Formats: sequence, C-alpha cells, structure tokens
Amino acid sequence: MHDSLFQPIQLGAIAAPNRVLMAPCTRTRAQDDYVPSAIMATYYAQRADAGLIISEATGISQEGLGTARAPGIWSKAQVEGWKPITEAVHQAGGRIVCQLWHMGRIVHPWFIGGEPPVSASATRLEEGKAHTPAGRFPYETARPLRIDEMPRIVEDYALATRNAREAGFDGVQLHAANGYLIDQFLRSSTNLRDDEYGGPAENRVRLLREVLAGIVSAWDAPHVSVRLSPNGDSQGADDPDPATLFAHAAQVVQDAGAAFLELRQPGPDGTYGSTTVPKQDAVIRSIYKGPLVLNSDYTPEDAAQDVASGRCDAVSWGRLYLSNPDLATRIRKGAPLTPNKGAPKTWYYPSEEGYTDYPTLEQEAAGAAA
Repeated sequence: MHDSLFQPIQLGAIAAPNRVLMAPCTRTRAQDDYVPSAIMATYYAQRADAGLIISEATGISQEGLGTARAPGIWSKAQVEGWKPITEAVHQAGGRIVCQLWHMGRIVHPWFIGGEPPVSASATRLEEGKAHTPAGRFPYETARPLRIDEMPRIVEDYALATRNAREAGFDGVQLHAANGYLIDQFLRSSTNLRDDEYGGPAENRVRLLREVLAGIVSAWDAPHVSVRLSPNGDSQGADDPDPATLFAHAAQVVQDAGAAFLELRQPGPDGTYGSTTVPKQDAVIRSIYKGPLVLNSDYTPEDAAQDVASGRCDAVSWGRLYLSNPDLATRIRKGAPLTPNKGAPKTWYYPSEEGYTDYPTLEQEAAGAAA
C-alpha cells in the first residue's frame, strides 16, 4: 500500500533507504550554553529508521539564535557536543544532516546583550511574544543589515557548515523558511530595502544565493540542501506574489546544485499553521530538477500517492516522528500511529517526558507479551 515510500533514493551524497524523512523540529533539550546534551543522542538514534533525519534548527551564531536551550554549531564545545549524537545515529543505521538557522528579527535582545536583532529591514514581529529565560517580552524592531555586513553573515553560515562536517553530520540544510532571516529577505513584507538586496524578487533572493554559495564552498553541493516555505504568511513574513518569488528562489537552488529541496506547505486545514494561499510545489518542481521533499500534515496514504504520482520524491514528517520513533517501520507495516501526549507542552520540556519515552512497535509488543 505504501510501497512508493520504501524505495531507496539518492539525496545528493546521501543514499537514503526509504522516502520517509524526519523533518526538523525544535525540542529545546540542549544545555544553557547551546551545547547539545547527552539525551539528544538517545532521541535521534531512536529515530534512525527514517530515510534521513533533518536535525532541529541549529544556530549558526549567537546573533542568530534567540531560543533558550536550542543547540548551536558555532563553537568548539558545540561541535564536540554534536559528535556523540551523529555517532549514535550512524551506529543505529541512520543518516542525519544539520539544519543551519539564523532567526533574524525574531531574536530578542535578551539573547544578544541588549542589542537589536538584525534583519533585511527595520521591521518587527507583531504577533506573540519572545520566550526568554527572564520571561516573555514583545519582539523588538530589527536593525537592517548593512551591505558591508553581508560577507560576515555568509561566513557565519560557512563556518557552521565546516563545523557540522567536523561534528560528523552527513550534510547540512539551509533553513530559508518560516519567517527567519533568509525568508525575511525573500518576502516583500519584511524586505523594504531599495538596494541590490531589495525591490524585485530577483534582488530579494540575492542573500539566499550568496549564503548557498558560501555553504557549498565550505563543503560541496551534494551535501547541501534547502528548506523553503513558499505559501502563506510565516511569522509575519509574507509576499503577494509567491509564484514569482519562489520561482526565482527555486532557480537559485537549482543553480547551486543542491542535493534536495524541502518545502513546508500548510493547507487551509493545517493543524500547525494554515493558509488559503495555493501551494507552490508545481512551479518549483518545473524549475528545480533535484529531489523534492514535501512536508505538512501528510497522512501515509497521501504521501505514498504523491511520491507514486511524481509530485514529489519523498515526504518529511515532524510531529508524527516525535511520538513515533520508528515511524518508517510503522508506516511500512501498516501499524497504528501513536499520538503526541501532552502536546505541545511536552515538545519543549527540558526532560525525557514526551521526548525519549515513546515506545517503538517492538517495545510495545514486548510489553504486551510480558
């Protein structure tokens, strides 16, 4: 029934045994200094039946990380913290890439010594509040990045890429989605610039192009992938003409020779974000010729159909992989899927609850037989 999901696929340099991928999901189980914790090795190794694990979003610099207990990849200590995690995944037979993250205007000044966050333009996220160890506060207006700062941003991504390689990852994914820094440059609602990084869509993809070039130069294209969220508002970042914008973005990804492209595309009934803006995968697939991975509210049946029809080459799951550490195995066997318990509260607990305590199908059977 789900045979199309269990054909091997080459994702650049990575030979994935199936097309059930684990999507990036922030879990905030790192230490206070953004160094990965030992419990994270257990968590990721439990999920090694995925064709590929895309790690939780991982900060490329202190400037770009505004989430407490999220992991980083800019320091030697963080690199050393990731090594046992990648080793555990590999020992369990899995593959894992590091998602590279700069949050841009969504970083609260608390995290960066009281300085304003950086972004494409002097905008602020109006909805919600920032979570900091000192409490919840409104987001603050960003400082526009100067043109002479762009090489520094590119180098931060390149350093993070080199560090990810040293840490034992199988590749990296550029997080260019969900209203974070790269997406803030892409969308016209957050990019109000009138220089070569602003204005028409072909200018607004410039930072995406430069960052991708920097990442590829630090490793190589077969180890580099990209995530985009091409339909609807993403944390206040929006655009009235997503088809044109993301056609340009897809061309940038195609020109870079990226290993694969992942798209987060919620629909009107999305359970974690929704939009009536049409999905853009058809126009993107007409331009980007590498493997296309789709994400957001998929059932196994719909995923198998979209892979079988050629709409995409693989599907990634986030929340289902949280509560089903052996999700690929369960889908292959047609077994019941375990719902999240206590979600979303336990998604971010600094403990094993709702993190490493979900049983596999084999453990459930052993428990029933005992």
